[in-house]
Amino acid sequence: MAIDVRTICLGLLSLGPATGYEIKKNFEEGPIGYFLEASFGAIYPALGRLTDEGLIECRIEAQDGKPDRKVYSLTDRGRAAFADALRVDPGPDRFRSEFLFLLLFAEHMPPDHLAHLIDERLRDYRARLKELERAPCRPGSLGIEFMRGHGIAVYRAIIQYLESNRHVLETRADRSVPAHAAE
Repeated sequence: MAIDVRTICLGLLSLGPATGYEIKKNFEEGPIGYFLEASFGAIYPALGRLTDEGLIECRIEAQDGKPDRKVYSLTDRGRAAFADALRVDPGPDRFRSEFLFLLLFAEHMPPDHLAHLIDERLRDYRARLKELERAPCRPGSLGIEFMRGHGIAVYRAIIQYLESNRHVLETRADRSVPAHAAE
């Protein structure tokens, strides 16, 4: 079974009431974003269906000088539906990476471009690792703390692997491809 946006919304709301925007921010800045993706175009229809099904409630909060905001919270039926969703075996992990796709064809790249790609990715991974290492964790959030630790371990392993093995690609990169061909 694949985890769908509906289940993700129920899960995030199990942590406490939130707006659609706050749910989306969890995909961009929170721990969910390291593993799953969802757009506003998927989140808001899911919230509408969950409200129609009585699994979540929506209350309107007025804001000074801003449009009213909708705050969603889990109902008892929603908690039960989420508990049921947690009993299903997850689908296989999938990892998609444009970076790895490019490395698949490393022998066709100029060496300087290949080195640039790897250096940039290492910078990105190191920044993400620092972000995870510094991220505060809510007391009692065992799952979030576990995910954070998993993310830290994965980024450390990827960084170590790239640093230790980049030479395999760089020594075989096509030295006949002009540097401007990669631009």
